[in-house]
Amino acid sequence: MRSIPDIRGAVRERSSLIHCITNPISINQCANAILAVGGRPIMAEHPREVSEITATAGALMLNLGNITDVRMEAMRLSARTAAEHGTPILLDAVGVACSSLRRDYACGLMEAVTPAVIKGNYSEINALYQERYRASGVDADAALDAQTVERAAAALARTRRTVVLASGKVDIVTDGTRLIRVRNGTPQLSCVTGTGCMLGALTAAYLSAASGLDAAVTACAVLGVCGQLAETERGSGSFMVGLLDALSTLQDAELERYMDLEEIEIEAS
Repeated sequence: MRSIPDIRGAVRERSSLIHCITNPISINQCANAILAVGGRPIMAEHPREVSEITATAGALMLNLGNITDVRMEAMRLSARTAAEHGTPILLDAVGVACSSLRRDYACGLMEAVTPAVIKGNYSEINALYQERYRASGVDADAALDAQTVERAAAALARTRRTVVLASGKVDIVTDGTRLIRVRNGTPQLSCVTGTGCMLGALTAAYLSAASGLDAAVTACAVLGVCGQLAETERGSGSFMVGLLDALSTLQDAELERYMDLEEIEIEAS
């Protein structure tokens, strides 16, 4: 795996444009997260302009949260342009475990293009792998254990020939052959809206300078460690401010000190 400090430095040096088509609930958090690590976010979503913007971007983030007809059309157009230009795509499959509309749309996108990374929480990744699986709302199903999700993520990665990021208490990143567990983070990350979307945005930023596997692991480690550094008893508002502060000031030495990664080889089932 490529050095995480090297990837972080490359993003800051390149300052690539990161095109995000995402939901209005977390659009501000996603833009600020990308800025904090050295990228340049643009959040354009009008179908008549997205192809032109995607054509100049270093990576494309597609987030299915709070989906609308307009964004669905914009995502299709941007995905096609990204594929034509060899621009890496991050597909954040928000809500596919609770919405047939979103699941069907995500599957259609994955048939049309191959994302560099497919991201979702434990329930969302399981829903993309098992067609009949359903969950309530956009939160992960607490009954799903990490081993079940690891098997689903690895199988999905092999089927789609891509990298899968399953976020949870332990973040799971796999290309179907290798699997990395990232054991960083804090429960406070789930107490404010948008942190899952921020993880997708960070992954897209790192995709502008690294492979899918390396970008996803870097994003998980960075957000997880920054969450730990931002932990506070003052409340959710203070935590979010602290999280953005940590993202913009994190030093490589701090990251190396706190990040907790475990890599394993997996066998195809």
